[in-house]
Amino acid sequence: MSKKNPEYDFKWCPGCGDFGVRRALEFAMINRLEETGLPIENNVVVAGIGCSGNLVHLLEGEQPYGIHGIHGRTLPVAMGVKMARPELNVVIVAGDGDFLSIGGEHIAPQAARNVNVTAVIMDNGVYGLTKGQSSPTTEMGTITSSTPFGKIEEDLDPLELYLTLGVSFIASGFSGQPRVLAQLINEGMNHDGMAMIHVQSPCVTYNDTFQLIKGNAREGIAPAMWDIPDEHDPSSKQAAYELVQQGGLPVGVIFKDESRLSLEGNMDTIRAKARERSVEQLMAAYTF
Repeated sequence: MSKKNPEYDFKWCPGCGDFGVRRALEFAMINRLEETGLPIENNVVVAGIGCSGNLVHLLEGEQPYGIHGIHGRTLPVAMGVKMARPELNVVIVAGDGDFLSIGGEHIAPQAARNVNVTAVIMDNGVYGLTKGQSSPTTEMGTITSSTPFGKIEEDLDPLELYLTLGVSFIASGFSGQPRVLAQLINEGMNHDGMAMIHVQSPCVTYNDTFQLIKGNAREGIAPAMWDIPDEHDPSSKQAAYELVQQGGLPVGVIFKDESRLSLEGNMDTIRAKARERSVEQLMAAYTF
């Protein structure tokens, strides 16, 4: 991006929230390496299409494997990687337009399977890469390049959606707090099941919400961001619903269900029940 920061060789607007998410994911990967002793290549980052796709380029030198999939299909691609190589740590990076619009149809079945992947969703309330069209999380009535007279659809609440669809780990964060966000990502990686880390990551070009999120005392703007209290019980779905309905931007772990088996765990159960057959027996089943 500049002579001062030559490592940022990809194209994000200066001040983009995704820089903070990139740093948080980098911290999380390093923390995981130190905790597990596994090489950085044990991680796979699956991206869709959009500004978020640049997060497949994390580190100089050794780095995770990066896969650019197609728009909205990060979950099925990630499931394919995990089914083929269950020992790998699979992380999805996607935006609200990519993941919650065309990709929204994949959330429910993967949540039901409890596939063991971690999704980091960068929500800027707009399609940033394609010049500011409205996305599912754009507020109703907002004027954008695709809604010149105001958006007519109600805006989607992702946190409530994840709860309703049965995602087993849900956290909420802000791109301006990379260290805090890294901790949430690490918790998601350590969860045995589907983890959603939903991040408010403002687009400074088409939907700059930094001031609304952080607040501005001089302008009389109260911060929308607030820390989830220590007494919150993340194992209670009812408590999680009540928390997200308070509005604003909660920061922390909202819900965590550790009682469910992941897809891999259920597959192991099925394999134990299945009768093993030789190649000859399988071929014989096709003859009359």
